Amino acid sequence: MEQKTKLETFIGFAMRTGKYKIGVNAVATMKRAHLMLVCRTASENTVKDAEKLAKRFGCSLYISVNRNLEEYTHRENSKVMAIADKGLAQTIVDNAENDFIVRR
Repeated sequence: MEQKTKLETFIGFAMRTGKYKIGVNAVATMKRAHLMLVCRTASENTVKDAEKLAKRFGCSLYISVNRNLEEYTHRENSKVMAIADKGLAQTIVDNAENDFIVRR
């Protein structure tokens, strides 16, 4: 069994506590987000939509580098994810050094 990284663990915490949304349309329904994660395989239109949402929420937008977002979420076709919990968002950012790059 492969060991999970800290980043996978913290994304899993956000999912288990329900402090997230996956998908551009789902994220657009949120009142507040503290972090946006985008898959490296997302289309330019999806990335632009995510950038608009990140600007609306006033949060950072990170794009995956080494792995697809669905490998972190274990949800097929995950291209955009928003984290609603401030503490978890900060912890994910603190542990995202080699896995994500800041886009905004």
